[in-house]
Amino acid sequence: MPGQRAPGVCVRMAPGVGRTPRLSGRSPARGEELLSLVWAGLIVAAVTVVAVTAMLLVRRGAPAGSYFEDGDRAAGVFGVLATGFAVLLGFVVFLSFESYDTSRSGAETEAQIVTQQFETAHLFPAAARAPLSGALVCYARTVIHQEWPQMETGTLGDKANSWGVVTFRILSSADPRTASEQAAYSKWLDQRSDREEARVDRIHGGEGVIPVPLWIVLLLTATVIFVFMLFFADSAERVVVQGTLMGGVAIVISSMLLLLWFLDNPYHAGVGGLRPVAMERALRILDQESAEVGGSFTIPCDERGNARS
Repeated sequence: MPGQRAPGVCVRMAPGVGRTPRLSGRSPARGEELLSLVWAGLIVAAVTVVAVTAMLLVRRGAPAGSYFEDGDRAAGVFGVLATGFAVLLGFVVFLSFESYDTSRSGAETEAQIVTQQFETAHLFPAAARAPLSGALVCYARTVIHQEWPQMETGTLGDKANSWGVVTFRILSSADPRTASEQAAYSKWLDQRSDREEARVDRIHGGEGVIPVPLWIVLLLTATVIFVFMLFFADSAERVVVQGTLMGGVAIVISSMLLLLWFLDNPYHAGVGGLRPVAMERALRILDQESAEVGGSFTIPCDERGNARS
């Protein structure tokens, strides 16, 4: 009918291109962030209560001055244990943070390249211009609504973005003739390589970089330190001092292990979890740019990035 827009077609203000409503249960709502903080606090509190309780129970039957006859020698052994744990933990935290930052920067770079490719697509021949633009929108939607939940659950694996394959097929059939079209063709290939590298960086963090044996060593060392601390129980020392001694160690170790788990699992809905903010911003930019360019193109997918039947 006259005055009516075909579904999925962008005419100046592209309906549905930049407007990507969040799916319920996936958005980093403040309630979910608060809940994750509460859970973390409860875990640290529970570990601390168990450690302090064990210390005070052992203290009842402990001799004055602790179970060690030679306190200096015991302190030296404890220093070796604590130093070894601290060095290993510091190294692993650094490694995990580097992986976390790589995933974050990869997601941002990927989104930036998608917007650049959208601009490059407008320099292609008319036959390839609209299909490439629509496929890029679908690529971004797939990242937000399909790949991101799969990264959170660890089920993405080695799956390729289907719309990335579609853009390559469209590119293969393009026939650039003018100098600007040929330059755009070459530039697109470079951008495609950069986008795939950024995507690999984004996906890599979701797999975790800390192997199970390393987790076992960290937990075993933390347990040894906890048990060793019990032998410092001193019946002649006040309860508050003994509780603070064990509680401080328990809080620091449990907090550091939780931090390590957080960095090794960057894709979650809790506080600090990586979200598809950059790609959502990229979709809004595509909406604005399509309106300024004034072209029209068909979006061959729904809001979740699934191909239209």
